[in-house]
Amino acid sequence: QVQLVESGGGLVQAGGSLRLSCAASARAFSHRDMGWFRQAPGKERESVAAIRWSGLPTYYADSVKGRFTISRDNAKNTVYLQMNSLKPEDTAVYYCAAYLGPWSGSSTSPGYWGQGTQVTVSS
Repeated sequence: QVQLVESGGGLVQAGGSLRLSCAASARAFSHRDMGWFRQAPGKERESVAAIRWSGLPTYYADSVKGRFTISRDNAKNTVYLQMNSLKPEDTAVYYCAAYLGPWSGSSTSPGYWGQGTQVTVSS
């Protein structure tokens, strides 16, 4: 089984916080680098953050640095995205992803995707 299920999205006011969770199957999660992507209306999907199996956060998009934190709990097969100081520009569908091989840059293509969770930030 390969499964990635996001949760935690919703509506929040600007300046607020949300924590996204991605519950994964062992096959999708174990020993894999993981990432979060987002896609805003009319925009291309972009890489937001990536984290290695070891727990080392290895990438943040410039637009979210200092505000978002990626983490993982390997015992729970779960990856998180803590989002603070949210802005209306953060409004997007957020996707959890798993890389089949080592993450090697923000253009690395994931092998597995979740279905996404909507985050809406109001002014």
